[in-house]
Amino acid sequence: MSTFKFLAAGITLAAIAFTSGCAQTPAAEPTAASSTISIDAKAAALLPANFKESGLNAGSEIPYAPMEFYDANNKPVGFEVDLINAVAAKLGTTATFEKQAFDTLIASLQAGNHDLAVSSMSDTVDRQKALDFVDYFQGGASLIVAKGNPAKVTGLDSLCGQTVTTESASWEVDVLAAASKACTAAGNKELKTLALPSDGEAQNAVRAGNAVAYLSDSQAAAYAAKIAGDGKYFDLIVDPKSPNGYESGLIGVGILKANSGLTAAVQAALQSLMDDGNYMKLLKKWNLESFAVASATINGTK
Repeated sequence: MSTFKFLAAGITLAAIAFTSGCAQTPAAEPTAASSTISIDAKAAALLPANFKESGLNAGSEIPYAPMEFYDANNKPVGFEVDLINAVAAKLGTTATFEKQAFDTLIASLQAGNHDLAVSSMSDTVDRQKALDFVDYFQGGASLIVAKGNPAKVTGLDSLCGQTVTTESASWEVDVLAAASKACTAAGNKELKTLALPSDGEAQNAVRAGNAVAYLSDSQAAAYAAKIAGDGKYFDLIVDPKSPNGYESGLIGVGILKANSGLTAAVQAALQSLMDDGNYMKLLKKWNLESFAVASATINGTK
């Protein structure tokens, strides 16, 4: 597994206007698998017949650039979209992305609305109680603040007594809770967490002054600082005490434990993409090489 490295200035994606939370949700439709990806016969043989016929339906919070967002034609694009389309190609089927609030993704899978949860979801021991994870990314968390950093934020320990926003049901909620305990243990005021349903709402809370900072996945934080408002809305904070971001950990495709055959097929397809170099090509396309993992583990977080 590669060491997590922080992309402080590494996001140099194609110029696509990024306006959080304001894109309309297009009708879901299968995305044709890339013609450059060859079917892996062994992986395809693992895929249960019902998924071969229906394709793979992925629930995902959109937009969450650069992992998934809508292009000018209202079509889902991004690293995770590309990756799951490549997985589908390896398995000889297609993939569909549907917008789903992050904090309802697990319930949505349990209700049968989606086959996969693909939304930069951290592989945690707690989530493993409901899902199995096929890991494909090494993530962490970073802070963004309003442009110019008016509150002079240097890191989590400088935010005691302040309000920090993050997404509901994300693992960053726990990071902020721990930071708040550290504040009070040191005799300072608690750090207040403002948990909001989406990335766009959290960004807007910082812009509106309702929160001093936003703790987000490092890849999304770096992208927002560089792209949102053509780089005029946010500054990225590199904490000298945690220069590689906070709580680096695995991110994976979430699949119901009952769908063990699907899990095995997705793992085999992801590993095939890693072995033939296509995984790294996709990471490079989105300037995310520093987040690579060496193998597609299942439930790699222990």
